[in-house]
Amino acid sequence: MNEMEGKNKIYWAERWMSILSHVRKNFSENRPFKDIRIGMALHLEAKTASLARALKVGGADVYITSCNPLTTDDDVAYALSEEMNVFAKRGQTRDEYYESLYKVIDSAPDIIIDDGGDLTNILHKERRDIDIIGGNEETTTGVMRLKIMEKNGILRFPMFDINDADMKHLFDNRYGTGQSTIDGIISTTNILIAGKNVTVAGYGWCGKGIAMRMRGLGAKVTVTEIDPIKASEAHMDGFEVMKMENAIENADIVITATGVKDIVRREHFQKAKDGVILANAGHFDVEINKNDLEDLTAEKRIVRKYVEEFTLKDKRRIYLLGEGRLINLVGGQGHPIEIMDLSFSLQALTAEYLVKNRDKLEKKVYSVPREIDRYVAEIFLKNKNIDIDELTEEQKRYIESWDSGT
Repeated sequence: MNEMEGKNKIYWAERWMSILSHVRKNFSENRPFKDIRIGMALHLEAKTASLARALKVGGADVYITSCNPLTTDDDVAYALSEEMNVFAKRGQTRDEYYESLYKVIDSAPDIIIDDGGDLTNILHKERRDIDIIGGNEETTTGVMRLKIMEKNGILRFPMFDINDADMKHLFDNRYGTGQSTIDGIISTTNILIAGKNVTVAGYGWCGKGIAMRMRGLGAKVTVTEIDPIKASEAHMDGFEVMKMENAIENADIVITATGVKDIVRREHFQKAKDGVILANAGHFDVEINKNDLEDLTAEKRIVRKYVEEFTLKDKRRIYLLGEGRLINLVGGQGHPIEIMDLSFSLQALTAEYLVKNRDKLEKKVYSVPREIDRYVAEIFLKNKNIDIDELTEEQKRYIESWDSGT
């Protein structure tokens, strides 16, 4: 294992994470996490290591693993293990993956930082003995689960929805997922995007980013949706909109970004164009139904790293990237550094808010406080040397009044 390579990756990430560097400096002075144990399950690569190191500088005892069996950078994990408790490696089996999660939970964390909800799930199903102050959730899939838990009255501790903060979803989900998904597809396949028929399943913030970036590279993009409002938006944004069963007949590439299972399934495989490439940008490997694909397959083989060729019984070939897992991290390097600077600064500052307000918070899902969202935006603009206008006192009085007429 090349320890220096991992350290260099962390150095390079921190070099471009100017907002988190600002937060880290404040943490080193104020030590908000003194005597606090933080358990983390995030994609363990250089940007995540930067967040973990910032929390440690703030006084935290950090225990960290990955939130996906195929998204650990082993060099980074090895380098980070010199500073804190790390339980992760790339290419874990399902049992190994959960064993790592259990090791984090066995540390009896005060706060959790989760991505996708697996830590939270275990703490509600199997380890209810551990007293948790609260935690943060990074992604759409995890937030969906949390809101169901709150609705059903089973949420044991307060959780913050990092995903829906403006400085997260407007940038991370759109520009981050948009660029990194394409990075992963190009890295694994080495194909040309221009001229390809690309189908994007889902037109949430992630789907919008993927569709936008694919069109920017010259692809002809079709969107599939179940929500009539999002479908209308995709149409007005200039994309073709149709059902998956129709779109896949002509698609060269299909990308799922929904957070829902079985988006591409048996009836779609049966209509798929010969040579179609399937990639997933959702958190879990359930959006492309691999069992259905296996049932229709006569022969399969690995043709490139993270590219599996399925030859169907009628001789058509379907190519699955990264075992149907997050292609941007399995085949690429994850979101760009500057994007994760925004998201992880929100994570760090919200964790600090959680500690400071622990006695006031209920067992519910909270939005990131508006002042934290704005603070991250202000530091972002300052670091870019961008000045913006401010309301005058007269303008403030005007927008706060109700009786001004024409």
